[in-house]
Amino acid sequence: MNKIKPLIVLASLLIALTIIIPSVVVLPFSGDRQSSGKLGEDLTKASAKETSTAPGVDSQTGVTVSVFRSAKGIIEKVPFEDYLVGVVAAEMPADFKEEAIKAQALAARTYIVNRLVNKDTMGVPKGAQVTDTQIHQVYMNDAEMRRDWGQDYAWKKKKIVEAVRSTGGQILTYAGKPIDALFFSTGNGYTEDSEDYWAGSIPYLRSVASPWDKESPKFSNQKVLTVKVFEAKLGVKIGSSSTIGKIVARTTGKRVAKVDFNGKVLTGKDIREKLDLKSSDFSWQRKGSNIVITTKGFGHGVGMSQYGANGMAEDGSDYKEIVKHYYKGVEIASAQSMLSTLTAQK
Repeated sequence: MNKIKPLIVLASLLIALTIIIPSVVVLPFSGDRQSSGKLGEDLTKASAKETSTAPGVDSQTGVTVSVFRSAKGIIEKVPFEDYLVGVVAAEMPADFKEEAIKAQALAARTYIVNRLVNKDTMGVPKGAQVTDTQIHQVYMNDAEMRRDWGQDYAWKKKKIVEAVRSTGGQILTYAGKPIDALFFSTGNGYTEDSEDYWAGSIPYLRSVASPWDKESPKFSNQKVLTVKVFEAKLGVKIGSSSTIGKIVARTTGKRVAKVDFNGKVLTGKDIREKLDLKSSDFSWQRKGSNIVITTKGFGHGVGMSQYGANGMAEDGSDYKEIVKHYYKGVEIASAQSMLSTLTAQK
C-alpha cells in the first residue's frame, strides 16, 4: 500500500500539468473581448497571379490573333486556340462528322500559322492580322455562337472545341513549310488545280476526284437574269442567236475555263464573279427574255471540299486521310517551333 501511494501522487501530478500548461499557453490570447480578426483564405488572387497571361494571349501557345471585326469596324485580340474554335464554328456545320471537323480545324490552324509566320497583312487594316470574312477565314466569337445556336450551343461548342484540341499544335506542311490551306464548300465532283483559278501552280493544290460532293445540298443551283442584265454584266451582245457563247476550254476539274462570245473570250472565273455565280461549272439557256443559269458546286473549288470531307468521314476516313486526299504530298507536322518564333518576336 505504501509503495502504491507515491505512484498515485505522481500520476495525479502529471494529469494536473497536462491540464494547466495548455491553459497557460493559450491564456495570453483569450479574454472577454470579441475576436477582431482571423486567418482568412482567398486563393483567387494567388491563382490569377500564377496562371495569368496578357489579355488575349493564348495560355498554351502564347500567341494572339488580331481579328478585324468587319461589322463593327474594330480589332479584337483573340487567343490563338479560341480563334481556331471561332473559325471552325463559322466555317463548318457543327453537325458534320467529327473527323471532318478535325480536318477543318487542321486547315484553319495551318492557314493562320502560314499567315502569321509570313507576316501577311494583305487585305486588313493597320493593326489587324486577319479579317472575319471569306477574304480570309470567317470567324465568330462565343457571344455570336450563343446567339446563333440558341439551345444547341452547349453540344455544338463542345464538339468543335474537342476537334480543335484533338488536333492541337498540328499543321499541314509541304517541303517543311506551312501550306496555303484553301478550302471551299462543295465541289462539282472534282477540285481544281490552283492555276486554273488563280495565277501560279501550287504542287499540293491539285485537282482530285470528290464524288461525295454530289450529296451536298449546295451541289446544284439556279439563277435567273434578264437578257439585258446578262449582257450588261458580261459586256457582250448575244442577239437572237440560239447559241449564247461557246465553251472553248475546260479546266482539269471539269469547270468552264473559257467562253467565246463571237470573238470576245471570257474566263470561267470572270463569268462567275461578274454574274455572282456559286461555281465556275455552269451552263445556261434562254427562256423568253431571261437567261437561266445552272451551276454545279459551291465555291472556288481549290483545296479541300468541306462537304467532300464530310462525305469521306461518313465513309470511315479519319481526318489525316481526308486532308491528304485534298492536299497532295503534304505532311502533318508540329507548329510548336513556328509559334515559339512568333512569341519570341514580341
